Amino acid sequence: MIDWSTCPAVERDPTRVSGAWVFRGSRVPVAALFENLEGGAQVSQFVEWFPGVTLDQVRTVLEHAARSALAPA
Repeated sequence: MIDWSTCPAVERDPTRVSGAWVFRGSRVPVAALFENLEGGAQVSQFVEWFPGVTLDQVRTVLEHAARSALAPA
């Protein structure tokens, strides 16, 4: 499980989007990024499909996820 609380590109508010982690300043869940990538979308497509999410935010989220995956358990 990834600890998103240390990722500056995301935020969570229990009163918005059912408390899901979303890209900061948007209502787009972080999970939507991974679902779209698993479905074959490219990062550039995701940014185009979800206005309000920046390429820098996506890069930050992907880097955070990669670091989390490599962190010792």
